[in-house]
Amino acid sequence: MSLTITSPAPLVSVIIPTYNRPEYLQQAIASAVKQTYQNIEIIVSDNCSPENPQALVESFQDPRIKFWRHPENIGMIANQMNAFKMAKGKYVASLHDDDMWNEDFLAKLVPPLEANSDLILAFCDQYIIDAQGQIKVAGTEANTRGYKRDKLAPGIHQNFSKIGLIDKSIATAAACLIRNHVIDWDSIPSEIGGMWDLYLTYLCCISGLGAYYCPERLTRYRAHEQTDTMLSGSRNVQAKIRKAKSEMFCYQIMMQDARLQNFQTHFYKKWLESQTTLGIGLLRNKETIEARAYLWKSLGQQKANMRTLVALTLSFTPQILANSLLGIAK
Repeated sequence: MSLTITSPAPLVSVIIPTYNRPEYLQQAIASAVKQTYQNIEIIVSDNCSPENPQALVESFQDPRIKFWRHPENIGMIANQMNAFKMAKGKYVASLHDDDMWNEDFLAKLVPPLEANSDLILAFCDQYIIDAQGQIKVAGTEANTRGYKRDKLAPGIHQNFSKIGLIDKSIATAAACLIRNHVIDWDSIPSEIGGMWDLYLTYLCCISGLGAYYCPERLTRYRAHEQTDTMLSGSRNVQAKIRKAKSEMFCYQIMMQDARLQNFQTHFYKKWLESQTTLGIGLLRNKETIEARAYLWKSLGQQKANMRTLVALTLSFTPQILANSLLGIAK
């Protein structure tokens, strides 16, 4: 599909929240600067990194880059939302400080939105890369299949709630361009935490507007040891607890939304799963009493679930033995 953009080209805001990853940040900014679509502002929002990246940002000598540094660490979600609120563009896209875009990412996604005012977002497929930036072929294919983008028809999807919230085909945080002023950034609650991308997808789904899918892989998502899902030890436990609490909050809201009543069963199941995940995280953090409460609640609201049952059983097991068995239920 070939579309042309009417002149003048609309401003696109590129959001790059960052914390303590200067080498990756440099690559992310470079991929934004090199976009063939030129009418952009690049907002780098630093969450009080130990090493101030201001000199790195200024080294690009690009007037389109705006740098903001918080005087103290305000948390990931607050830093992300602060950057969104600074955006002045007609369209806005989030670029993680450890990810990269192909040079034609914006050039491919802006035209569909310009051609159809009834669309709220345009998204694409993505590559998975390793810490060194090399494409992981098997991981990329698995990612495409896992999020069902291999079976997703290119073009316009007027009702995309299943695509966005069930299949999770839309990588809102990494491979998506959104019509900016449809979203009220001030209304997004801090409780969504690390699930802000799922919540943003939810807001887009209930907007009444459609979505456009480009099947090309136009972005590069980095899977490496600094991501929450790959952390080890206590940091991994804390990440799991945070993620579970955020999931519970998001799915609770979706369950209560009458516009999504066709998916209530799915959201309820995911809500129960996140309760179990939270219980397991609390167990591993030695918060046994609190963990047991969540596990009892989860077990009491569903048919016998082996993962929940194992975790609950382990909550009554001596600590040394329980620690060695918790991997069964994680």
